[in-house]
Amino acid sequence: MTYRAPLPDIMAVLRHAAGCDAAIREGLYGDLAMDDIAAILGEAGTFAAEVIAPLNRLGDTDGARLVDRQVVTTPGWRDAYRAWAAGGWNGLVAPGEWGGQGLPMLVQVACLELWNSGSMAFAIGPTLTAAGIEALDIHGTPDLRRLYLPKLVSGAWMGTMNLTEPQAGTDLSALKTRAERAGDGTYRVTGTKIFITYGDHDLTDNIVHMVLARLPDAPPGNRGISLFLVPKFIVNPDGSLGDRNDVVCQSLEHKLGIHGSPTCVMTFGDKGGATAYLVGEENRGLACMFTMMNNARLAVGVQGVGVAERAFQQALGYARERRQGRRPDTPAGQSAAIIAFPDVRRMLMTMKALTQAARAICYLTASALDRARLAPDADARRRAHETASLLTPIAKAFSTDIGFEVASLGVQVHGGMGYIEETGAAQHLRDARIAMIYEGTNGIQAIDLVTRKIGQSEGAAVHAQIAAIRRTATRLLAANRPGLGLTAARLRGAAESLDRATSYLLAALQAGRTDDALAGATSYLRLFALVQGLASLADIALADGDDAPERASHEALARFFAEHMTIGADGLAADVMGGAGVLGESAAVLFA
Repeated sequence: MTYRAPLPDIMAVLRHAAGCDAAIREGLYGDLAMDDIAAILGEAGTFAAEVIAPLNRLGDTDGARLVDRQVVTTPGWRDAYRAWAAGGWNGLVAPGEWGGQGLPMLVQVACLELWNSGSMAFAIGPTLTAAGIEALDIHGTPDLRRLYLPKLVSGAWMGTMNLTEPQAGTDLSALKTRAERAGDGTYRVTGTKIFITYGDHDLTDNIVHMVLARLPDAPPGNRGISLFLVPKFIVNPDGSLGDRNDVVCQSLEHKLGIHGSPTCVMTFGDKGGATAYLVGEENRGLACMFTMMNNARLAVGVQGVGVAERAFQQALGYARERRQGRRPDTPAGQSAAIIAFPDVRRMLMTMKALTQAARAICYLTASALDRARLAPDADARRRAHETASLLTPIAKAFSTDIGFEVASLGVQVHGGMGYIEETGAAQHLRDARIAMIYEGTNGIQAIDLVTRKIGQSEGAAVHAQIAAIRRTATRLLAANRPGLGLTAARLRGAAESLDRATSYLLAALQAGRTDDALAGATSYLRLFALVQGLASLADIALADGDDAPERASHEALARFFAEHMTIGADGLAADVMGGAGVLGESAAVLFA
């Protein structure tokens, strides 16, 4: 199917939900203007639609292959990547010192959505390169930065994250990959890593692996993990490529989806040890890796938005064309387009509303990251950092949940044809599923939200976010717009539910009732996302605009979300505050 960049929806979210207009007025983005952002996104959307999107189906049917211990990517993949890198897209947010453009994270996230709508399997590779650039720029030595960052920023080389091992997934303290000091300032790494995205490929001349490993004298647990840079080819002091390093792709995983993305089992040290360079300090590698992981989690959330948008567009197009059944107003002898039936419209509106809400949460998170870096005073940067930290697990988990839910609805809209691979609807469902798992499962995101993030500054950050949601509800009441229906009342009630659940969790944690808090963590994250999503849709609907059809569209979407999706807020809050009791009896079922 064809894909069209949803630029009006993206611009509405950027301006009115993520606060881009305000940031520009405040001078936060220097001389960058909204017209500049629109032009960038227009070019990105064209590339996504015309170059990347046509390869998505081929990536699914003719995915990456391992030939003589070398990964060969999907036909057309290499040309598309090199054209993408030549366009400067890899260095959007990277520092100008290394050849980047230094643009806001908000612009980067909007472009990431477009790449992922084009092909999630294509976009995940450059996403990890961006994470590696940030970690190396912050924690790398001057020599490492000089040798590696210009090539990584330009896209001439790509980067990876090497965390997971067969026995060490979420629990990184169990990893066994070893690093030995070589005596010349370098190290030798030996071990095996699994699930390594783009661990090997033919897109670039070199691949830069960021690898977690343990030194012989390291303390046990997470305190004994170090981060190392391990290149596929050794880089000479003059920047040229030298010998092949002792690291190979042992095999490729056979996966449910994203077949175009090579997911590798990587072996380090078959011939005595892969040459490695320390990033950061010995035994402090986890802190360095989290520099990569936090922004990667937002990027994965954007994957959910991108796949959801592609699935929605395909379902909408199919519903407009597919004729089946009759309605009272259907001319004799003709069938109606299925979009005329209320249940199909309900599914399509659900897809659209969830996608726009998830988009708003991801962009709002990116905006907070920008303010945490660019705000003029330290207190404002601290508050923005806490907001970004609060929203990141919500953006990752909710948006990837939505990616899968919307793709599933897309299959349903297609009916039996959705279950047939040739339509492409099933691919969106299969591709979307992994995003709920990698970069920290969504259950872990809920745990992080509840046990770490809502307690920041003794709850001040989360209460400030709830206060902002209530201000939107107050504006809705004052606006008294008939097209918004019950949106004001629904948002006000949902905000109260969120506030009650938040106070319960903070009290439970303070009292040491951790299991009580964890029992409701997933429901709490969903509740928070629905309330924040509605507030963002309401902010867009309340924005002044001369385009009456566009304004009516925003109002209708906010109203649908309010009256169909946040009506369960009380139930979710009840589950947060009472779920532990039910789970406490689970032994009778699970261990009988």
